[in-house]
Amino acid sequence: MSDRAGSADAIVIGAGMAGASVAAELAESMKVLMVEMEAQPGYHTTGRSAAVFAPSYGPESVRALTRASRAFFDDAPAGFASAPLLTPREILMIAREEQLEALHALVSSISDETQVEALGPAAMADHQPLLRDGYAAGGMLDHGGQDIDVAALHQGFLRLFKARGGVLMNGEPVQDLSRDGDDWRVQTKGGTFTAPLLINAAGAWAEQVGRCAGAESIGLVPKRRTAMVVAEPEGFTRRDAPITIDIEEQFYLKPDAGRLLISPADETPTEPCDAQPEEIDIAICADRIMTAFALDIRRIHNKWAGLRSFVADKEPVIGFSRVVPGFFWMAGQGGYGIQSAPAAAELSAALVQGRPVPAHITDQGLEPRRVAPGRTMVTA
Repeated sequence: MSDRAGSADAIVIGAGMAGASVAAELAESMKVLMVEMEAQPGYHTTGRSAAVFAPSYGPESVRALTRASRAFFDDAPAGFASAPLLTPREILMIAREEQLEALHALVSSISDETQVEALGPAAMADHQPLLRDGYAAGGMLDHGGQDIDVAALHQGFLRLFKARGGVLMNGEPVQDLSRDGDDWRVQTKGGTFTAPLLINAAGAWAEQVGRCAGAESIGLVPKRRTAMVVAEPEGFTRRDAPITIDIEEQFYLKPDAGRLLISPADETPTEPCDAQPEEIDIAICADRIMTAFALDIRRIHNKWAGLRSFVADKEPVIGFSRVVPGFFWMAGQGGYGIQSAPAAAELSAALVQGRPVPAHITDQGLEPRRVAPGRTMVTA
């Protein structure tokens, strides 16, 4: 590739769900360049998601952004996707006897936000027939859950970005970041690019990008999450059964295209990498799932791992750096980045451009200060 140089109003680092969504929003009124280190956007976390829209799932700001995203999922721009982005999938949170306090706390904290109801053992068995008798003492059913077509959502944002004149550069890892007057100077193997605004949507690599730019540390920690696919038991016909999640997130199970998607919901701290599943996590998953469900897992049909990146309070980090000018954090989405992507992108675009936060976001109780990087600053 020959050396290239170019300027833009904003440069977005990372073309996963976070980068693609905010780049598409900004490109409506700005000249935007998006730089992606992999040959294929969404290779890491975006492409390895459990793909669930769960308005009752996550910290307070995540839930607010998820609720604020629902209108986009239901009525995306014309031509954004050729099929619905959401299909119904109830969410069942289950608790053993010793976990009931945590279940009651969750129900009371979100009962006014979503369509949830508390369930006893008999009702849980009606919704999730795979549950072992006597395993769960109580549950919470969220009727607002949905399956997300992650590929359609991601490709829709990429198409929208391109249609608005945005330029995507794949296979261009950032080699150096520096200030050049009022601009950021981004050096990749293919050239040097400048813009006054730099949006850090680099996922598990966001802390490294921030360090390279001289920004504050936000304490971002990538964590490995393992998932696998196993066979349905013979005679199982409830492919509309809810995704079933342990109240303390020790496992989940979801019907998926004629098989079962399962996970130990592990969160193992790791360096940014192309994550691969570990045998110990596969064994732990099988044990937890067979303890909770009437399954005999003898074969793993497919297995993989992805990275979910968190700061200490597990809320996303969205806002301008307090240390260096024109550097915007869009990081720390954890396991919630897909379901909250539309509203998180709108929030980010408004903050980047100095516009008021859209009312449909603030109406859900989202306060920008709660996701601002200053709350997480580790070192200057």
